[in-house]
Amino acid sequence: MAKIVINRSQGTAQYFIENLGNKVQLEMVLIPGGNFMMGAPETEEGSSDDERPQHPVTISPFCMGKYPVTQAQWQAVASFPQVNRELKPDPSRFKGESRPVESVSWYDANEFCDRLSRYTVRPYRLPSEAEWEYSCRAGTTTPFHFGETITTDLANYRGTDNKEYEWSGSYGSGSKGIYREETTPVGSFGIANTFGLFDMHGNVWEWCADHWHNNYEEAPSDGTAWIGDDNDNQNRLLRGGS
Repeated sequence: MAKIVINRSQGTAQYFIENLGNKVQLEMVLIPGGNFMMGAPETEEGSSDDERPQHPVTISPFCMGKYPVTQAQWQAVASFPQVNRELKPDPSRFKGESRPVESVSWYDANEFCDRLSRYTVRPYRLPSEAEWEYSCRAGTTTPFHFGETITTDLANYRGTDNKEYEWSGSYGSGSKGIYREETTPVGSFGIANTFGLFDMHGNVWEWCADHWHNNYEEAPSDGTAWIGDDNDNQNRLLRGGS
């Protein structure tokens, strides 16, 4: 049975907790519905054409994990009965119960949701890209939910230059930082956005339900996943990342 916790660490956040067995828990946050502008303006530094055009989207209330799925949570759910496909119980390169799970496919992520749904008798699924961005922004309009720039004191990402890919270790007025070369335990930086979500920037890429599209022309305005009509479009979409 889920345990309801209201107004715990964020003034407006509402949580519930799924018990997955062996003292492993999954905290879910209620994301309030609302409207926002999805995508990046042409003036935003580092943005690209696949983030445009900016467009208004209406989001219905839904729930999102407070943290990226941990390896302990993955292992717990992987032990539940199979729904459609097998799951490796320990697929991650960087081991640690409190580190985020990685090295999983989009199909693996869906199987995780399917098993969790059957176990809890509640519907779990991947978020749409619109839901993910709305959850990450949490009412902000800046490039990052904590402001105009990012540093390696705020998130786990490569803060050093990469000449091969012409990647700068700094963004905007931010300073260069460090390159940890590994994942960090979820919530390590202690910075939640207004909705009460952690690690929305950096650490690991996060699967969304949508197909990949070159831009936001004709993207849905109701927050649903954008699934292409072209059966050859097998590319799925990731957000976040390091």
